[in-house]
Amino acid sequence: MAIESPRLDTPESSLKRKKSKKNLTPDTSAQADLAGVDEDMREKKRRKKEGKGERKNRRGEKKKKRKRDKQLDDEASAATSSSKKEKKKKHKSEAAPSSPPLAAAPSLLTPAEIDSYFAEHSITITVPAGGAPVIPVLSFDALPIPEALRSAFTSFSKPTPVQACTWPPMLDGRDVVGIAETGSGKTLAFGIPALARLLSSPAPPATKSKKFKKPAPPRVLILAPTRELALQTHDALKSLGARCVAIFGGVPKEGQLKELKEGAQIVVGTPGRIKDLVGDGALDLGSVECLVLDEADRMLDKGFENDIRTIVGWTKAEERQTLMFSATWPDAVRRLAASFQCDPVRVTIGSDDLTANSRVEQVVEVFDDDREKDSRLLKHLQTLLPQKRATTSQRILIFALYKKEAARLEDTLRAKGFTITGLHGDMAQQKRLDALQSFRDGTTRLLVATDVAARGLDIPDVAVVVNYTFPLTIEDYIHRIGRTGRGGKSGKSITFFTGDKHERALAGELAGVLREGGFANEAQKLNKFPMSVKKKTHSAYGAFFRDDLDMSAAPTRITFD
Repeated sequence: MAIESPRLDTPESSLKRKKSKKNLTPDTSAQADLAGVDEDMREKKRRKKEGKGERKNRRGEKKKKRKRDKQLDDEASAATSSSKKEKKKKHKSEAAPSSPPLAAAPSLLTPAEIDSYFAEHSITITVPAGGAPVIPVLSFDALPIPEALRSAFTSFSKPTPVQACTWPPMLDGRDVVGIAETGSGKTLAFGIPALARLLSSPAPPATKSKKFKKPAPPRVLILAPTRELALQTHDALKSLGARCVAIFGGVPKEGQLKELKEGAQIVVGTPGRIKDLVGDGALDLGSVECLVLDEADRMLDKGFENDIRTIVGWTKAEERQTLMFSATWPDAVRRLAASFQCDPVRVTIGSDDLTANSRVEQVVEVFDDDREKDSRLLKHLQTLLPQKRATTSQRILIFALYKKEAARLEDTLRAKGFTITGLHGDMAQQKRLDALQSFRDGTTRLLVATDVAARGLDIPDVAVVVNYTFPLTIEDYIHRIGRTGRGGKSGKSITFFTGDKHERALAGELAGVLREGGFANEAQKLNKFPMSVKKKTHSAYGAFFRDDLDMSAAPTRITFD
């Protein structure tokens, strides 16, 4: 159907219409006016219909253009993903990282002095082929960090071995694995480089609009196996001025969500709650450029491997620096590191296997009847704390194996007049935090706990650790006694040992740890038990074992010609 051309109102046509109206009768003139109105309305409808058609055509063209652009983007993305690993390695080895590394201060150490330092502290460093050697930083003044971070060292005289050897490669932007005994200063070992990275390369400003303000997402993510360790790391980094948020379960999400909305540079948390908040859309890990796995062996022991892999997949791939710290280096942890890291530098203080803190005196008491343990514990406490309520800076940590056992011990000692608190899994999270804080600040000097307090917690002035019940693994024993003798101080552990089935099976391993630490006399007390030692297969990690990866490459010791 042809569309009529619009009527043009010229002076001649207007004059003709006026003349024709004069010759018409009133009735016919009204009819002509109505006909003109109808014709005008039809004309407006035609114009409106024509305009809709043009707009529809324009929208269709824009939709087709967007579709073509999306197809081109998908093709480009597919081409990019095929060489993702090659780009990641090239980015780390050739291109400058998103946060430029701090220039290392020139070393004044001679090769002989460096080699002597490695030998003194039993340090083994493995570097990738073609990588630069690691020059340890033996004084805080030689550390190339912003001045704002130097307040972290006010209570220390010099870096610990794990700090001295991991700081240089981390400040250069390289991936690092740190293996060291408990209480060796691993929190500052990874915390200082992470904070230096943030200060040397400020984050982009928050996204603003008329409707909302979206804070910049976190750039550092630290994963920890327990709530208490996550909170401890959070407090240490926040005290240095970092905008840090602790994320863990057992408490309502509202407070954590509020802190995330206010903006965070660093997120420290346990894998479960982090997954929840990412799934809720409250946490964006797409800008994480520094990832830290603290106590990596413990996270695998607790079955977090799948969660860790999921979380790491949400972070940056090509620009990410990945740091892993662990007290042991079993096969499962090695494979985890190999899948997340790119040409890492591995720093081992002592042995890859877990060893006891050399500053802790180990004492073993063997019982024929485990009902005697309560009276023996009371005698020890009366000697160590002659004034049950007196104020002192020293603290005593008592470990029980089961939650009910810990609760019973707490009630028993409180009935004897001791000021005491407990920490175990049956307690609400806030009560756990309150108990830990009262023990840390010295309000209470006695703490009865299960193995939730065995790893990573740094509590000052723990003078004695008492193992009321022996743990299920020798690794947990070493972690328990590692709660004392921290920060260069000495400590003491007292271990009650009975003939229970699980303890008899561990007698040989315990004797080996005692002899290795120089306590052969204590090891002889266990001779009444079988001394067989099972082959070290890290059974705690058996669920993650794979035999399709070649882990035969032995670490090489750095030497200087």
